[in-house]
Amino acid sequence: MGMRPDRKVALVTGGSKGIGRAIALRLARDGCNVAVNYKTDLRLAQDAVEEIGNIGRNAIAIKADVGSATEVAAMTNATLDAFGRIDILVNNAGVEAGEPCPLMQLSEDDWDAMFDVNVKGVFLCSKAAVPNMIGQRSGKIINISSICGRIPSPYLVAYSSTKAAVITLTQGMAVELAPHNVTANAILPGSVDTHMNEYEFHALEKHLGKTAEEIRKATELVIPLGNRMARPEEIASVASFLASDDASYITGATITVSGGLIC
Repeated sequence: MGMRPDRKVALVTGGSKGIGRAIALRLARDGCNVAVNYKTDLRLAQDAVEEIGNIGRNAIAIKADVGSATEVAAMTNATLDAFGRIDILVNNAGVEAGEPCPLMQLSEDDWDAMFDVNVKGVFLCSKAAVPNMIGQRSGKIINISSICGRIPSPYLVAYSSTKAAVITLTQGMAVELAPHNVTANAILPGSVDTHMNEYEFHALEKHLGKTAEEIRKATELVIPLGNRMARPEEIASVASFLASDDASYITGATITVSGGLIC
């Protein structure tokens, strides 16, 4: 992919598990040193750091709530202190506050919590990392949106709204940052085999009158490519490409990784 060892530093938010962990490990294999952000589970973050070390790259775990400007500033400074630069920012941290539910049952607190992390977090982390990228005259911002940002799902109105906002935010950043040779792109995963999706299936049982396993099978059945959910590593492969020199002329793009599920 054109990435050379000892040249790139990646900061991956929500990098201790799921898609974020897969991306952190893939970028390490591509030759990056990695700052692994986490919010609650230090053990998982330390496991990711250890695995990156086994790959032969350097990594640190940084605790931060991406919805807090103060904590994001501290996380950015810790990354710069450790590695001296930030070449790649992966805004992966995301939450689905509360349980999937009808719009009329959605609480204001859960709405706010999702926007604080899923949208405000992307804004704050990008704002903090961009000055370093502008100074370098190079940088890659990769935002993890969702197919839900294009195709809102029932009982996931707030989550879908945040992911749609990430798409627009990405496109706006791409235009503004292009003169500085900084790119911004978004990945839109479909259903991915992660803990978050398993949580959704169980939470939807009472609304759909089906078991979590039945919901999972129904979800997989409508995915044209293999009738299966994506593996986190398949999302990480796309992030790897966008982070590489091969994607030097791509900015403002949204890449759907859904196994052909488009409606």
